[in-house]
Amino acid sequence: MHEQPLEGPLVGEDGELGYRGVTACQAVGISYRQLDYWARTTLVVPSVRDASGSGTQRLYSFRDLVVLKVVKRLLDAGVSLQNIRRAIDTLRSRGVDDLAEITLISDGTTVYECRSPEEVVDLLQGGQGVFGIAIGGAFKEIQGSLSHLPAEPATGPQPVGVDVPQPVTEGDELAARRARRRAG
Repeated sequence: MHEQPLEGPLVGEDGELGYRGVTACQAVGISYRQLDYWARTTLVVPSVRDASGSGTQRLYSFRDLVVLKVVKRLLDAGVSLQNIRRAIDTLRSRGVDDLAEITLISDGTTVYECRSPEEVVDLLQGGQGVFGIAIGGAFKEIQGSLSHLPAEPATGPQPVGVDVPQPVTEGDELAARRARRRAG
């Protein structure tokens, strides 16, 4: 029987290209034991062809390899396999079939799904929403708001009228020092 090379992709029953376990391990940087355990416990099941008894080989799609790499990176970041599994289960329970399309971020403990620059979902707290602040987006929003609002120079003539003593705050004091420095 002719053995196909391990390096190249193989073709599954549905015509989709697939990669054997050994190739997947090399591409992702994990051990075969990890890959086998993750497949048996349904963390990452090969989508081209799963093993169906002794002598059959699993075939992983390119997208499967992407998900495997994400799992490996989360492990490398210190996230427990239990938390990774819970995060992926939460995504699947919400009907997310293509995990390769999801952006995940982590602080080393919790796993978040990043839906947009402003929306982040904690996958370990039952999909509870948390917020992110996109500084670039806030910058553009303020620029847009200020485009039609009046501004005045920081230094220049003061309005004529009765001098009412104003309390000096730290910000005012700093602004006054900067103005004196600029003036020379």
